[in-house]
Amino acid sequence: MNDLVIIGAGPVGLACGIQAGEHNLSSMIIDKGTLVNSLVGYPTHMEFFSTAELLEIGGHPFPTLSTKPTRPEALKYYRRVADVESLDLRLYEQVQRVDGTDNNFSVVTTKGTYPCRKVIVVTGFFDVPNLLNVPGEELSKVTHYYREPYAYAGQQVAVIGAKNSAAKAALECYHYGAEVTLIHRGDALSEKIKYWIKPDIENRIREGSIAAHFGTRVTAIESEQLKLHGPGGAFSLSNDFVIAMTGYRPDYSFLEALNITIQKDRFQTPFHHSETFETNRPGLYIAGTVCGGLRTSRWFIENGRFHAAQIMRHITTGTVEPLKLGQRYWKTAE
Repeated sequence: MNDLVIIGAGPVGLACGIQAGEHNLSSMIIDKGTLVNSLVGYPTHMEFFSTAELLEIGGHPFPTLSTKPTRPEALKYYRRVADVESLDLRLYEQVQRVDGTDNNFSVVTTKGTYPCRKVIVVTGFFDVPNLLNVPGEELSKVTHYYREPYAYAGQQVAVIGAKNSAAKAALECYHYGAEVTLIHRGDALSEKIKYWIKPDIENRIREGSIAAHFGTRVTAIESEQLKLHGPGGAFSLSNDFVIAMTGYRPDYSFLEALNITIQKDRFQTPFHHSETFETNRPGLYIAGTVCGGLRTSRWFIENGRFHAAQIMRHITTGTVEPLKLGQRYWKTAE
């Protein structure tokens, strides 16, 4: 029997596995996808907003060619850390349920059943997009995950949203020859767009290179057009592709299947102790971005990685170690 089963092989899940070893606890990490699966789904040439030092886990230096690491560098780094630490990884294995009680759990997956003493859920939020919930959203022309601009050259592309992800997607598609229209239900671009991105998108909109419709929502998606409703009423827009950068949310159906209480606050926060990260189910913990519920900017790699030490301290000693100054800051990225 393992001391721990960690559900989720993202950076924070790996940090939990490393910390488990440092506390002489045996662990297994299970993920329904590949190693750091969310990062694999990020835009191909994405740069992190954080410096390399803030993304490091296990005390392993993160080598990078510039101030801000790129997605390819991060993928290589976390894979190498997992290898060096000899973490027990079970990838492409879906967890179905967690049976039992504290110190006597059984984690049931599509490939087997694993007994353990404790369980840590580190599932993030990137797998579940916030849907528009409009007719036609299921069409193949619609994506909630932007990867790269090349396929959109010469096409009429609608980018939905007005934060960093939407602004970057709109700019990259425009620079690679797409006819881009930005659509946002709010009145203006988000003030949280990074300072080196915001002037570029504002200038492209101002000069008419990128069309923008604010105060506008999509009412239907059709094969060759969009149905919209804006300040002047209903109208249509010719369209080939839709990139819906509408954000993401935790997999609440999975959390509820684990009998984790979802609080009835505005952020639908999974119940957990603020310093031990233990949920309402004794012996079952959550860590990383999933702790914030719909407030997906509450935790990220930079501060979520510290959850691992807090959890292991509680498991091994039963005591609480308050987070130190610098471990409480909120993620500044979108």
